[in-house]
Amino acid sequence: MFARIREDIRSVLERDPAAYSWLQVLLCYPGLHAVWMHRLAHRFWRWRWRLMAHLIARLSRWLTGVEIHPAAKLGCRLFIDHGMGVVIGETAEVGADVTIYHGVTLGGVDLTHGKRHPTLHDGVVVGAGAKILGPITIGRNTRIGANAVVVKDVEPNRVVVGIPGKPIARKGESPNGVKPDFHHDILPDVLSDQMTRISDRMAWMEQALRTLAKGELPDQESIPLPEVEADYAI
Repeated sequence: MFARIREDIRSVLERDPAAYSWLQVLLCYPGLHAVWMHRLAHRFWRWRWRLMAHLIARLSRWLTGVEIHPAAKLGCRLFIDHGMGVVIGETAEVGADVTIYHGVTLGGVDLTHGKRHPTLHDGVVVGAGAKILGPITIGRNTRIGANAVVVKDVEPNRVVVGIPGKPIARKGESPNGVKPDFHHDILPDVLSDQMTRISDRMAWMEQALRTLAKGELPDQESIPLPEVEADYAI
């Protein structure tokens, strides 16, 4: 138990520049306290002491502002930064070395029993206010942009932005290698890029029509057709 606690504290010190000592992390990080209390609640849940598990979860929510269902499965070295407003549903599964910021929801989209919450693989980073909904899978080392709404599976090593979330492939591995990707400032503007492409295509068509109106055929060399990619990477 104490080895696990030391591992949790060390992971916070590695991922949060504002953390300057183990004592500060131990006493002042509510997201870490929520994870520790969840482990206790989850143990009671596995023992089928369901009421006790829920009471511990309610106490944790009141103390930390983080709501985690006692049945949720959380991996090692999970870091919930700031924590306020985080909600993790009953059948959610979170892998190792995942980082979650405040206001994140791992929620469901229907009332059916069984698996109805997301699965996050190792190394995923979820930006503030993001909503990941339904029994979907988020691949390892993926970064979910702030306030994105993700309702479909995401392959590994992607950046997801927008509503609904659009996965964008990275060029190579994450900028930090094996470390979590915290570059929230590097986000593509998908809508603007698509509008620019449409505008370029319309300009080409107008120029080609003017050429045809003169009785000439458009020359591909003089009027280069704008390139259209099915997908692009950042």
